Amino acid sequence: MSSLETAPNIAGPDDFYAELLAAHEGLSKAESDALNARLVLLLANHVGDREVLCAALAAARAATPPPR
Repeated sequence: MSSLETAPNIAGPDDFYAELLAAHEGLSKAESDALNARLVLLLANHVGDREVLCAALAAARAATPPPR
């Protein structure tokens, strides 16, 4: 079992962010949402550890502002 890594851990984070934005260029909102969903599922499959994935879901949800 691994634990969720929340400290910065991506080499070249600004470059990755630029690549992520570029992947969304020219897409509609629906296409962009679908790309994000596919990316989440691909990365979740790569991680593979259900406990880590559940911790990531909880952390992402906790960081989500409440609805207005």
